[in-house]
Amino acid sequence: MQERLGLVDGFDVLFCLVFGCIENGSQLACLAALGAFPPRNRRLFLRLLQESVKADQEQTGDISMIKFLKEDREVIVADGANLRQKALENGVDIYTFMGKMMNCGGYGQCGTCIVEIEEGMENLSPRTDVENRKLKKKPDTYRLACQTLVNGPVSVNTKP
Repeated sequence: MQERLGLVDGFDVLFCLVFGCIENGSQLACLAALGAFPPRNRRLFLRLLQESVKADQEQTGDISMIKFLKEDREVIVADGANLRQKALENGVDIYTFMGKMMNCGGYGQCGTCIVEIEEGMENLSPRTDVENRKLKKKPDTYRLACQTLVNGPVSVNTKP
């Protein structure tokens, strides 16, 4: 891996640690490991990490990228990850003011975690019966984040 990325001394161990966290879907552990990098090296590391993950994704298909358009943020997740959970873990606000106070915690009962899928609808799990009931008057591109599993790259608009 070190030869492939051309990393300098000490980066290879941290890279493996952070990349392992991403493969397991633990964004919080990834951020903790990233904190071990000196600030001047974090951007370089993140760029190298993204390049590596994109290359691995093309080869294996077991890692996905969620792009939150309004927040201009990309999140790397394992296939099968819950969209709501990964958004909240990475500080992406998917709720309106009322939704913050009245959400059901991800059980599909309230309908407050509505997102719009701009690209990659084919990379999501099919709509559930709960979604069909809650979103019957909404466009087909609207999904409940709590009911949506990500299986490939998607672009998401929060709070449509």
